[in-house]
Amino acid sequence: MPKILISLATYNERENLPELTRQIFLMIPEADILVVDDSSPDGTADWVRERIKSESRLKLLQRPGKMGLGSAILAAMDYAETGGYDFFINLDADGSHPPRFLPAMLNKAKEGFDVVIGSRYVPGGKIRGWSLPRKMMSRTINFYARWVLGLKTRDNSGSFRCCRVALLRKWDRTAIIAAGYAFLEEMLFRLKKLGAAFAEIPIEFEERRSGQSKLNIREALSALLLILLIGTGLRK
Repeated sequence: MPKILISLATYNERENLPELTRQIFLMIPEADILVVDDSSPDGTADWVRERIKSESRLKLLQRPGKMGLGSAILAAMDYAETGGYDFFINLDADGSHPPRFLPAMLNKAKEGFDVVIGSRYVPGGKIRGWSLPRKMMSRTINFYARWVLGLKTRDNSGSFRCCRVALLRKWDRTAIIAAGYAFLEEMLFRLKKLGAAFAEIPIEFEERRSGQSKLNIREALSALLLILLIGTGLRK
């Protein structure tokens, strides 16, 4: 049986984790869950430490401060590599990526694909709870990333992904320039250059049920600039 690591990057997600981790283990009971927490002031890490006492499949990587989504995913990838895992899955910790799609994602990866994306923008994919301006912003970023980076996948800004760890080991991550949301597009660009086989499965994206969204216009504009720098080779 393949070893599976599911990562959750958290900052103030304590109220979401109990139900989210329960659902994940229900969908893929053989998986381990790694919570990468950036010292959340709401006590997210404290909840994980207490839960670990009775749940060995739950792991914690606590970092000294808020260091960004990209670096959290990279830290989880390093954990997957050193831990001898076969598949690495990342999803948002705010409940926007329903765990019910995990089995389909993993089955697709087992067919031989290196990267499987939980996609809002393939037939069958949906977004629930977003305003029209938010949808337009997301569509614009994804169209822009496909054009500038030469990506064929349709959902390049979503973090719900499954990667084959053997491929991640071939990725020289010293060239990465993005630490925030643009990391998600840069990751696909770098893996494409390694010859990764991509697939997308439709998901229903649900707006977070509690707390506040971490994406704003400033983050979006910064992502567009970084994507341009990556795609034009102005930064290595």
